[in-house]
Amino acid sequence: MDDEELTPATRYLGIDPGLNRTGYALLEQSARGPVLCEGGIIRSNQEMNLAARVHEIASGIREVIAEYRPDVMAIEQVFTTPKFPKSSIIMAHARGAILFAAHDAGVPVVHYTPTQIKRLITGSGRASKEQMQHAIKNELGLKTILEPNDVADAFAAALCHYHTIRVACF
Repeated sequence: MDDEELTPATRYLGIDPGLNRTGYALLEQSARGPVLCEGGIIRSNQEMNLAARVHEIASGIREVIAEYRPDVMAIEQVFTTPKFPKSSIIMAHARGAILFAAHDAGVPVVHYTPTQIKRLITGSGRASKEQMQHAIKNELGLKTILEPNDVADAFAAALCHYHTIRVACF
């Protein structure tokens, strides 16, 4: 976490950025803990050029922000691996569109690495997608795991910030 907001919020928007699919998830704070409100996917058309795809993502995030009015957005940071450097560049395009939309709407943004999110949610910075899905299911008291992974990862980002704020405020 490194940015703008470290004060309690009531609505947390988590984002799992991607150029093909960007997952989003909204959590609300309640007396009994975090409550799942909404989650979904913003897709871009792979047949369109890069500029049009980035615009689709930004437009989708703007719609989500306008409808749900989050107090803060938690987003996964770009990571890179030597085997797939192009992946981080592609994800950076999506993150740029998302960050622009959030800033334009006045929503503070905080950033977490995938390892930070995994460690806080599961206790292990190397947790698998399946372990993350089960941890989220258990924490939110859901009957089934969240799918697809993009939505589960977005909820994980929102939960990560929710718990980070709770610890920081005590």
